[in-house]
Amino acid sequence: MIEKSSIEDLKNRLDIVDVISNYIELKKNGANFKGLCPFHGEKTPSFIVSPQKQFYHCFGCKASGNAISFVMEREQLNFPEAIEKLADSINFTLSYTTVQEKKDEKKILEKLNNFFLKKFESKFEAKKYLYERGVFESSIEQFGIGYAPSNQETMNFFRDNNFSLMELEDVGVIAFNDSGNPYSRFIERITYPIYSATSKIVGFGGRTISNHPAKYINSPATKVFNKSKHLYGYQIAKDKIFREKKIIVTEGYMDVVMLHQGGFANAVATLGTALTSDHIPLIKKANPDIILAYDGDKAGQEAAFKASKMLGETKSKGGVVLFAGGLDPADMVQNQKIANLRELFDNPKPFINFVLEKIVSNFDISNPLERESAFTEGQNYLASLSQILQDSYKPFLANLLNIDENIVKLKPKKTVAEGQRRYEDIAELQIIKTLLAKPNMLNTFLDIANVKIFNTHQEEFELLLDEKLQSDELMELLIRDDICELSEPQLMGQLGQILIRHYDIEMKKLRNSPAPLKEKKFTIRKIRENQLKLRRFI
Repeated sequence: MIEKSSIEDLKNRLDIVDVISNYIELKKNGANFKGLCPFHGEKTPSFIVSPQKQFYHCFGCKASGNAISFVMEREQLNFPEAIEKLADSINFTLSYTTVQEKKDEKKILEKLNNFFLKKFESKFEAKKYLYERGVFESSIEQFGIGYAPSNQETMNFFRDNNFSLMELEDVGVIAFNDSGNPYSRFIERITYPIYSATSKIVGFGGRTISNHPAKYINSPATKVFNKSKHLYGYQIAKDKIFREKKIIVTEGYMDVVMLHQGGFANAVATLGTALTSDHIPLIKKANPDIILAYDGDKAGQEAAFKASKMLGETKSKGGVVLFAGGLDPADMVQNQKIANLRELFDNPKPFINFVLEKIVSNFDISNPLERESAFTEGQNYLASLSQILQDSYKPFLANLLNIDENIVKLKPKKTVAEGQRRYEDIAELQIIKTLLAKPNMLNTFLDIANVKIFNTHQEEFELLLDEKLQSDELMELLIRDDICELSEPQLMGQLGQILIRHYDIEMKKLRNSPAPLKEKKFTIRKIRENQLKLRRFI
């Protein structure tokens, strides 16, 4: 966690005009600056930046805040991510409460990446491979593609830079053999640096050019890298994703590089793993149409099927594009089939349609028993969807099976227990979702509240405290569009209202309790003091 004093020091060094000028053009307007608002389309400037107050405000969409909130909103980052991005932009060193700072990890990975870039310049075979795949020099530079040399050369580099073996193992760039000797994880491979959404290098992918049986490898899981939470190329693609509200998810590094080269700069790739629920919050940040661009082989179809089920259940927009004939997106760009690609991406197979078609295709529906099995599986899948979606897709399933639509029965979606509907407290869920997205606020929250204030959602808050962030309950909360995140002032206001409600209930309980009068008076006085303090948040 970043130390509060370090955050305050950073704030004192930031100039809001400099920060916002990196995103939009600002012109002097009296004591202030003026420009076109980046948060809504406008032709006449209504976006004002005050250098004196270090504050911005749009008179059109009412967006307002400071330099940090601007970067959070513009880049779709949480608070710590925005702080780290701003610190990097002015070469400010943050202090962390943990013993080993993230800055050390980043430094090692950046130096290693620079080493790989230099080695690439003199490696003919690496350049030849990329040129033969149709990759331009500009694309190589844009994605920072490098080359990892022999094990000895890389280990010498580590020694010359005085990196300890523990540091190197922590960031996943070395491993140890059975004899306990260290070796580089990336040997004689073209390297693809992997970045976080905030443009911090977190790991590498590597493609062999020495016929190693493992064609591609990735960095292992480390404190800064989890392959199920990062997407290759996202740091480059995110601006276009937010602008066009569309994201293309592919299976490989070369697909991303070549699609960007072909004009599809909203393409990203999973990192040697299928799309998982951990990817969903990142993919859905801009609420875009999601296009799955997968190979048409058996493995690609299965991956598309699993991802489509997950995306369909989360009401994601978009669909699936499968590439037949052994081609992939990279091949099509190399073969100048840009118009064909655009046509495919503009007309994907919707997720639910794809899932139902795939389910039915797994059975020989000319056989009555298999048709019944297909019907059962298809109807079970529909039951995972909302009532409206079930009703909308009944005719589609019936048509696939060539049966009467009335045979397909709607089933209530089971969210809690059979026949039981759970009451939701939106205010409580908003607080929990905000603390999930902005964990830096948790300590402030715990200074004035605890789990007892949640009447309905104590279970979700306890999962948050226990850091069970991959639980179904919290993952579902993260991707729900109807539960919004709160700004810090909104969070404190919402918290204040819930606490006052909580204290009102506690006051009533106390008055009716058999506790000694002296004890009751003391507790009542403390509650009243807390109530008075909290009213300033409303």
